[in-house]
Amino acid sequence: MSVPGPLADSWIRNEPGASNLRHGNVIAVYGAGGHTGRFVAQELRRRGQAAIVISRREPSALAKLTGYPEASCRQARCEEPDALDQALRGASAVINCAGPFMDTAPALIESALRLGIHYVDVTAEQRTALEAFETYREAARERKVAILPAVAFFGGLADLLATAATAGARSVEDISIGVALDSWQPTQGTRKTGERNTARRCVISDGRLAPLPDPAPKTDWQFPAPFGEQPVVAVPLSEIITISRHIEARSVMSFMNAAPLSDLRDAKTPPPKPVDSSGRSAQRFMMDVIATCDAGRRRMTATGQDIYAVSAPLAVEACMRVVSDPPRSGGTFAAGEMFEPRSFLGSQRGLSITSGSIPARDRSPCRSPA
Repeated sequence: MSVPGPLADSWIRNEPGASNLRHGNVIAVYGAGGHTGRFVAQELRRRGQAAIVISRREPSALAKLTGYPEASCRQARCEEPDALDQALRGASAVINCAGPFMDTAPALIESALRLGIHYVDVTAEQRTALEAFETYREAARERKVAILPAVAFFGGLADLLATAATAGARSVEDISIGVALDSWQPTQGTRKTGERNTARRCVISDGRLAPLPDPAPKTDWQFPAPFGEQPVVAVPLSEIITISRHIEARSVMSFMNAAPLSDLRDAKTPPPKPVDSSGRSAQRFMMDVIATCDAGRRRMTATGQDIYAVSAPLAVEACMRVVSDPPRSGGTFAAGEMFEPRSFLGSQRGLSITSGSIPARDRSPCRSPA
C-alpha cells in the first residue's frame, strides 16, 4: 500500500510550544546526570527555561555534565525524603529521568505531592505507570497537582498518535502500535530496568487490561519506507497503561521489530554513541499506529532520530504546558488525555509526522499475530 501523505503544514512546521508562554517558573530535573536527563536539561536550556538539575552526583560534577552553573545543581537521593524535598524546593514541577522508575517514581511523586508541584516522568515501565494512576491519583486531586507518567518515546508518543488517530470516533475496535528501530544501543539505565522489571506485561484485550500471552505474539508489519516489511514481536510498554485510561478500545497491542531486540539482549552492545553536536546517536526510529474504528482504519506515523533524545522535548513540552496552564483539578493524566494531540505533536522538533486512511480493500499493515 502507499505511504500516507504528509499532515497539514501546521503539524510539520514545529509550532511554538508552551516554552514561549511563560518563563517565571522553575523546572527541576531529577536524574540530570544520566543519559536522558542530560537531553532534558539541554532542552530546557535551549528554551531559555530556568531549571534546577538534581542527581546523586556532587554539584560540581553535575555542573560539568550538564553545563548548568553549580548554583543550579543539587544533590539528593530518593532514599532521603527530607533532602529530596529540599532539592526540589523552589521548583514549579519536576521531570523524573532516573530509572529504574520503580525505584524513583514513588519517592519523587510523594515529594511533589508534599510540595504541591507537578510531576512528569519518562518511564517505559507498565507497573510504574499504573501505580501513578492507581496509587496517587486521588492525592494529586486533593493537592491540585498534575502527575503525567510516561511522557517519552515509549508511552507518550504512542498515546498521542493513538489519540489523534481515534479523534472523533464513536467506537474503537483495535489500536495496533508498531515500533521499528534500525538498531538499539541501550543506556545503563535501560539495562538496569531490564534486569529489575520482571513483572508480566499486559495488553488490552476485550476492553480491559489482560496479561500478555506467553509466548509473546509474533507477526509481520509492513512499515512505510525505509523500514518496509519487518518481523515483529509483541513488546507492550507504558503506552498500554496510558491509552487504557482514556481511550475505550477493545484491543491494544504494541510490537517491535526483531533486530533491536537482539541488540538489547546482547551484553556486548555498546551504549549510545553521539554523532552530532546535540549528543544524539545515529539510531533511526519509526512509530506506526493503526487504529480501526467506526470511521475505518486510520494511520499515524512518526519518524526521527534517537529514541532517548526525542523523549526530552516530549517531556519538557508536557511540563511547560502544565506549568503555564495548570489543569483546573489535579490528578494523574495520560499525555493524550491532557493535551490536544495535533497541537502537541506539531510543537515537536525532530519528529516527522504523517497521517492517512487505509482503504477497506487494502490489507492491514499489521497481519494477525500468530
